[in-house]
Amino acid sequence: MTDGPQLGFDTLQIHAGAEPDPATGARQVPIYQTTAYVFRDADHAAKLFNLEEVGYIYSRLTNPTVAALQTRIAALEGGAGAVCCSSGHAAQIMALFPLMGPGRNVVASSRLYGGTITQFSQTIKRFGWSAKFVDFDDHAAVAAAIDDDTRAVFCETIANPGGHISDLDAISAITDAAGVPLIVDNTTATPYLCNPIAHGATLVVHSTTKYLTGNGTVTGGCVVDSGKFDWMASDKFPSLSQPEPAYHGLTFAQALGPMAFTFHSIAIGLRDLGMTMNPQAAHYTLMGIETLSLRMARHVENAQKLAKWLNDDPRVDYVTYAGLASSPYVGLATKICPKGAGALFTIAVKGGYDACVKLVDSLEIFSHVANLGDTRSLVIHSASTTHRQLTPDQQEAAGAGPNIVRLSIGIEDANDLIADLDQALAKATA
Repeated sequence: MTDGPQLGFDTLQIHAGAEPDPATGARQVPIYQTTAYVFRDADHAAKLFNLEEVGYIYSRLTNPTVAALQTRIAALEGGAGAVCCSSGHAAQIMALFPLMGPGRNVVASSRLYGGTITQFSQTIKRFGWSAKFVDFDDHAAVAAAIDDDTRAVFCETIANPGGHISDLDAISAITDAAGVPLIVDNTTATPYLCNPIAHGATLVVHSTTKYLTGNGTVTGGCVVDSGKFDWMASDKFPSLSQPEPAYHGLTFAQALGPMAFTFHSIAIGLRDLGMTMNPQAAHYTLMGIETLSLRMARHVENAQKLAKWLNDDPRVDYVTYAGLASSPYVGLATKICPKGAGALFTIAVKGGYDACVKLVDSLEIFSHVANLGDTRSLVIHSASTTHRQLTPDQQEAAGAGPNIVRLSIGIEDANDLIADLDQALAKATA
């Protein structure tokens, strides 16, 4: 399918990575529930293990169902290849793993999901890595934070929870000048609303748990490689540019070109870290992606209606939705996400912390869960949950202060969602 004419998004989301099963003719991608694969002969096995031939060895590395999903997501993102793994957090580690080393750092946006801030500020220290958190609206600060030990720059397309938009063109210009890859978490935008690679991203990560699957059934993650970064241009990335002892001195960047990062992530990342996506999760996500464009259009339509209603409501101090004319990000949203500013935003409720808690407890259609990107509308008070481990200053910087509630707008009837918010706000601010 990649050798023919350029197919549209709606076609790719159904057909990319999926061919009728050659053995049975099954049209839907089968769930290949197997741990291992029979080799044709000893020579075939040796070539697979030497990366001289592409195929299946063991399902910790990859699996036909998972491979179909990887192909589909790479096609939608415009990438050279992709590797799927067990969760969005796993995808972040998988993205950093070939790039980092002891003493190296990643420059990251201060407006990230709370779990990502914790992972970057605490957990990666155990690998000898570190993170510098910067306001990505301040491009000079981003450039200044990059030093000789920086190996990546990381941001979200549409920030969780606040819905702020990153100027990917400006940030990628900075990373290009510094010779380091830009990693963009595109979870909240999805490839339907934004193509970070077209704006200069080197790698794109997803929590496939969210909009790609879209039904709140399985966790998963994915790393998409643009295939455009020159790993041989400097000695900063020895995992890709230097001989790999485990493969008899094979140099991934030389031997595999645009697919170097993807093959390294499978052959070494999944081999040694074991953050494998199971085939059933891949199956659910493949089915979810088939309706991605339809769902995202409705998500955005509903979010626009609710954000406008809430912005006009006197019980709400402000709304952070980038699709509002009053938002400082409305221009960026038009450039980076021309089909809409997503369906995730926050509201500041008059009455502070207590009113936020009462609002969450009073909603009936909105589900109070630690998730986003579901067909169902979801709500959470970030300061007491997803961002609870952060300091008050970090919470404020991330857009998750004590008076903030995060809304993930689903695809229900917008009037029903407004009525639910109306009655809950009445109780919360009484």
